Amino acid sequence: MTHIFGFERSQLLLLPEAVDDYVGIDNPVRFIDQFVDGLDLTAAGFNRVTPKATGRPGYAPGDLLKLYIYGYLNRVRSSRRLEAECHRNVEVIWLLRTLKPDFKTIADFRSENRTAFKAVFRQFTLLCKDLKLFGRELLAVDGTRIKAVNNKDKNFTRNSLEKFIKAVDERLEEYLKRLDEGDVAEAGTDGSRVKNLAEKIEALRKKRGRYGALLADLEKSGESQISLTDSDSRAMAAHTKVGVGYNIQIAVDAKNKMIVEQEVTNQVVDMGLLTETAEPARAILDVEHIDVVADRGYFKIEDIEACEKAGMTPYVPQPQRGSSVKNGLFRKDEFHYDAARDVYVCPAGEALSRNHESTLHDLKRFHYTNPAACSACPLRVRCTTTANRRQVTRLENEAVLDRVAARLKARPWVLDRRREVVEHPFGSIKQWMYQGAFLTKGLEKVRAEFSLTALAYNFDGPSTSSALGVATTEIRGEMREKRRCAWGAIGKSRANAVSTRPATLIPFLIDQNLCAQSRSPMDMILQG
Repeated sequence: MTHIFGFERSQLLLLPEAVDDYVGIDNPVRFIDQFVDGLDLTAAGFNRVTPKATGRPGYAPGDLLKLYIYGYLNRVRSSRRLEAECHRNVEVIWLLRTLKPDFKTIADFRSENRTAFKAVFRQFTLLCKDLKLFGRELLAVDGTRIKAVNNKDKNFTRNSLEKFIKAVDERLEEYLKRLDEGDVAEAGTDGSRVKNLAEKIEALRKKRGRYGALLADLEKSGESQISLTDSDSRAMAAHTKVGVGYNIQIAVDAKNKMIVEQEVTNQVVDMGLLTETAEPARAILDVEHIDVVADRGYFKIEDIEACEKAGMTPYVPQPQRGSSVKNGLFRKDEFHYDAARDVYVCPAGEALSRNHESTLHDLKRFHYTNPAACSACPLRVRCTTTANRRQVTRLENEAVLDRVAARLKARPWVLDRRREVVEHPFGSIKQWMYQGAFLTKGLEKVRAEFSLTALAYNFDGPSTSSALGVATTEIRGEMREKRRCAWGAIGKSRANAVSTRPATLIPFLIDQNLCAQSRSPMDMILQG
């Protein structure tokens, strides 16, 4: 018994296998090819779609777009690695029809067309909607932080710069004092110690000058932070463990956990981004009304109110903040508001009536108290630390929050559902797709990069793959026809091809124009 052996590498073949034979009919790379060919790249915003009449020919934007989609789908994002794949990966060779662009061309394409990639993501989202992959009933919104190309030591805030300048000034003062003392002590020596101190003082002065210039630039720009490597990146909250990066916002449909809308921002917190993220997703899904669930980081009364006005029903839990929570006293949500009487009912059953009003962020704020009941209340030690009363405030539009609280009480499971839906894309992107950090610098380029990432995530989902398999049934039949025509073309060109060059030089890719008259391969060979 022996082993299974393949062909010798130097073996000449009369009819060699075509490149198309190495790519299965069900291979996703075929859909990438068909999907990009069906896009209107000019409308999407890609450059050089129509070639110039003069000059050296360039690569078609569609080919480079196919390469990037394939790369992100297979966890290859670097332009140098994509260049290597063009030389060794059979799927890429098939996809690009043996084209081999260099890494600079690949990188420049992503940079020059950075605003067009989101349009490609949108087109794929619309295709998924046509394939009924979206339930269009519940959207889960959340954000995550991804590291930027900027070290935390190259990011400064106004407080940190002022702290650095103060520390440098104190160090300078110390060195100057030591320098004066050294001048007296080393009057009869070579003065080497004094010389070393002078060099340190000069270095500190230069550092102070740099910090001062950065502080001036920061005050001039009006920003709260300044980053030296990637000027658009920002230091994120400490609990995110990212350091300096970007805030990624996504809206995910609950049916198949697919991303409907995505946006990259350098805003440090999620507060205020609910409507900004959910409303475009609702418009894409083309529904008049949809439920939206998010965590308490999105809790902002103005944003929740805007969500309702836009035709969405928000489910956002209210965070418990304030001195009462900190001191372990009764929380505000333990006081029931009676809209009919316009009073708050405390845990002891007493009514707190409206006392006076003030303003907060251009909104009226009403204050509710009952000093008489508080002074004799047996639960006073658990309610307030003030001398005579507990005060509860209410904003003029706080009825919005009452509606949210009532909805969450009726459907408490929706918060667990949110976690199941929206954490799946982030886990897949960071762990399976290895995207814990961006490769590009600048907000627009980072947005282009994440658009490709979101497209690859949606493309690779089990439900998507199944649906696309059904959608490509016609493509399979078309490919079978092309293959049959290709065999006919080989036989037709045999007389010229075989007589003028070795059999191994028969081209892999056959011009489809030769397929007008298709006959069986054996008939064509016998005619030769």
